[in-house]
Amino acid sequence: MTLLLKQLFAFFKLLNSDTGTNQLALGLAFGLVLGFSPILSLQALLVIFCCFFFRIQLGAAFLSAFFFKFVAYVFDPVSDYIGRNVLESQSLRPLFTTLYNAPLVPLTRFNDSIVMGSAIISLALVIPLFFAFKIAIFKYREQVVARYKQSKIWKAWAGTSFYKWYSKYNDLYGA
Repeated sequence: MTLLLKQLFAFFKLLNSDTGTNQLALGLAFGLVLGFSPILSLQALLVIFCCFFFRIQLGAAFLSAFFFKFVAYVFDPVSDYIGRNVLESQSLRPLFTTLYNAPLVPLTRFNDSIVMGSAIISLALVIPLFFAFKIAIFKYREQVVARYKQSKIWKAWAGTSFYKWYSKYNDLYGA
């Protein structure tokens, strides 16, 4: 539980900082794919590798994966329906037979209808959600953060010696 709270506080710190919106939005969108895929599967490892390789915000990905696991659970009947229709398609049967006989592809567990349906849903939603998250981050930074920094509470907090000490410490050591 403390790890989740630590990730949540780190995410809000990143959200309020000048960190690139593309990194945060991609982290949140990749969390969708992580949340909809099984934990120990090839596609989850591929997404984590992409997060490391492309320097995508990993904390945002894990935090959104936590919440999208619950969403995926709610969407399981829909995922099952979509996956079953795709897997039972006669025209795709030779492709699935070839993929199942390939060396690493069965590790994706694509032959499970819920996994197949979840993969289709997550891949269909990852690009629109990236742009939605990017817009939401821009709006949050323009409206909420700017308004909060103009409030009396923030100005009183920023005037304290503890805040000045913390700000200096954060600038020096990046705590």
